[in-house]
Amino acid sequence: MTSATRTLCRSRHDRMLAGVAGGIAYRLRWNPVLVRAGLVVLALATFVLPVALAYLILWLLLPEEGC
Repeated sequence: MTSATRTLCRSRHDRMLAGVAGGIAYRLRWNPVLVRAGLVVLALATFVLPVALAYLILWLLLPEEGC
């Protein structure tokens, strides 16, 4: 039995800002709402800057869905 590997890319359909959280959720087969909530909690715990910087980098580096 072969398993299809999902590549990490930004979601076109499940996005609130840039589709990064939706793409991560799709890749890991997690609920996108939980990924977004986790990012918010992590951002608040680290005073926003590290998470915002990581999100921005992923936004710039990840291709859009269809990759």
